[in-house]
Amino acid sequence: MITKHIRTAEAKWEGTGLEGKGHISTPSKALDSLPYTHKSRFANEDGLNGTNPEELIAAAHAGCFNMALSFQLNGAGFTANSLKTTATVLLDQQGYDYTIAKITLYLKGDVPGVSEEVFGQLANVAKLNCPISQALNSVPIELKWSLV
Repeated sequence: MITKHIRTAEAKWEGTGLEGKGHISTPSKALDSLPYTHKSRFANEDGLNGTNPEELIAAAHAGCFNMALSFQLNGAGFTANSLKTTATVLLDQQGYDYTIAKITLYLKGDVPGVSEEVFGQLANVAKLNCPISQALNSVPIELKWSLV
């Protein structure tokens, strides 16, 4: 039996692409009228003046990947003390067009009893099978990992 889960988010934009502004919200209120602008997306990469879609993709991908890896580890008889993944999204611009050129997942795992070989294999399976990776399969996704 297939169980379906629906998740939503809402984005509102006003004005031009360069000078306009928008807000992103989610029903959970994790994002509650979070601002985004051209400047927060392309000029202020520190994220202090608002979010951007690529940052949100990175957050979703890192979170989804960690959970997928946790399931893979558990299925192989291991429990992680911690999995920390930083996802970076590389956005290329040509004229007025933008493309996500690459995503890199930087993983640090603390998993008692797992060998480096098994950890790497399970991490790669998780990368291929996490729903966000699958949704982004038109983008090259690189995984770099280490055990601590």
